[in-house]
Amino acid sequence: MPNVLSTGTSALIAFQRALSTVSHNVANINTPGYSRQRVDFEARSPANIGVGYVGRGTQISDIRRVADELANARLIDSGGELARLQQLSSMANRVDALMSDKATGIAGLWSGFFDSVSALSSSAAAPAERQNMLGQANALTTRFGQLQGQFDMLGREVDGGLLAGADEINRLASEIARMNGQIGTATSAAPDMLDRREQLVTQLVAYTGGTAVQQDGGALNVFTAGGQALVVGTQPSQLTTVPDPYRPERLQLALQSQGQTIRIDERSMGGRIGGLLEFRNQVLDPAQSELGRIALGLAAEFNAGHAAGMDQHGAMGGDFFRLPPPAVNAHAGNAGDARLAASIADLGAVDGRNLVLQWRDGDWSATDAATGVAVPMTGAGTDTDPLRVGGLALVMSGTPQADDRFLLQPTAQAAGGIGVAITDPARIAAASPVRVEAALDNLGTGKPTALRVADAGHTALTTDVQIAFLDGDQYEINGDGPFPYTPGSAITANGWSFTLDGVPAAGDSFTVRRNGAGSSDNGNAALLAGFDDRRSLDGGNLSLNGAIAGLTTAVGSAARQAEYAADAQGVLHEQAQAARDSVSGVNLDEEAANMLRLQQAYQAAAQIISTADSMFQTLLGAVRR
Repeated sequence: MPNVLSTGTSALIAFQRALSTVSHNVANINTPGYSRQRVDFEARSPANIGVGYVGRGTQISDIRRVADELANARLIDSGGELARLQQLSSMANRVDALMSDKATGIAGLWSGFFDSVSALSSSAAAPAERQNMLGQANALTTRFGQLQGQFDMLGREVDGGLLAGADEINRLASEIARMNGQIGTATSAAPDMLDRREQLVTQLVAYTGGTAVQQDGGALNVFTAGGQALVVGTQPSQLTTVPDPYRPERLQLALQSQGQTIRIDERSMGGRIGGLLEFRNQVLDPAQSELGRIALGLAAEFNAGHAAGMDQHGAMGGDFFRLPPPAVNAHAGNAGDARLAASIADLGAVDGRNLVLQWRDGDWSATDAATGVAVPMTGAGTDTDPLRVGGLALVMSGTPQADDRFLLQPTAQAAGGIGVAITDPARIAAASPVRVEAALDNLGTGKPTALRVADAGHTALTTDVQIAFLDGDQYEINGDGPFPYTPGSAITANGWSFTLDGVPAAGDSFTVRRNGAGSSDNGNAALLAGFDDRRSLDGGNLSLNGAIAGLTTAVGSAARQAEYAADAQGVLHEQAQAARDSVSGVNLDEEAANMLRLQQAYQAAAQIISTADSMFQTLLGAVRR
């Protein structure tokens, strides 16, 4: 009889605890990261009654979570990659919106400016057309500055994300390390604590990417995508931000370990932090540099063309646009006092990539800042023999020390510094400084056309020149010659050139003379109107219009690729979540069936106790008699 009571009591207690576990599962059906728990039963040790063994009921051997560690690891890894791609896609789409939207992009104002130059070429002396051109130029340069400002703001957002991310990473790493100490071995740990730790790891990896590795003893070690340790046992790492040694306004990530601050390779980070860094390095910086290259190309080409014309005051044109020189930033750890001043030497060779210049063994070397690949460099850095690299010329002052370094940014800040250099509409050099006139008594059909100034600084540019044809194949210039003539070939002298449309006859003459103040000549304006289609970039293979289209396309393509990758990873993450939930997720139908089965077992156990009570009461009644 005591055995019956003990057996029933053990079953009643075991089924009661099993029902509590089922109810706990149901209560946490919507809890993120919860793994359903299962009760394992085992028979209690039997009792020897002399003739054999009699069972003593049941007991709970374990309450454990149902989990597939491989599925959990896949889900954690997938979550980190999804966070990286979503962050990258979100930020890249903002740059794409800036460049492609008519209200914020540059294409509309760019077209408006060159349309105004074309309109001026049709009416070079009209004050309204001149004022309109200045207005369009100011609107265009303002838009360049606005885009640069937006890019700078996005850069500050990245810095803010790094600051906030480092704080959150440190909090999560500390919490995981604390739980590692509390949990002890995974086999004896409370299932809910294991779920909580796994959820914290998931959140941490969403910031940094990487993996979690279980060590002997049950602790979880967490590493970034690049292998940097974030949590080792009960010891968390501390992440911080430090200023970029070349650009103090920009932040970098660093790891604090054993009293040292070690910069982290930005390519070793995944998750949201990795997405921010990838956006800055692969989307924002290239877009900013290319926008600056377009601004640089516009200013350099237009200024050169404008300098070859004459304004309404009769003076040669100066710079139409102002543009700051390329930025050269010294490394914070430089020991010498050397400084480098950069200028544009060959616009066609400027590609916008940032370069690192280093002084070593008495000479300068250059490498690509992004890839570390060596870049050819010549020169000594003096006024007479400047350093030449990537289309730039650099002059050194001061004395460098071994391993001194400089970051050369040819175009990164150009868009924010471009402006209009003139305010007086009369200073627009719409006229050619010289004009060509055919003698009235010419007998041939040759008519001067395509007058161009190739060397605006030539000392004899505006000196009168007389060109006389001896016959259709030879001509003299101010009595010098004869020079051979081929139909369609250019006639050049004193920094200018022109061609003849038609065939000159013997005795025909042409005079090149200076244009005067107030001239309505439109020769230079007509040339300037076509500068947007001149192939001046990439070694003469790319026009400014092509560069703008290429920038818009490149940014849009990067945004689309990031979006497609994020969408694809989202599907993979859903599959990983489904695989995890198929093992660890709570199924209400299954739990309801378990509850019904356990409820019936509980009632049966209660009936056993009731039977034992009846037996005991019967025995007591017999004794009383």
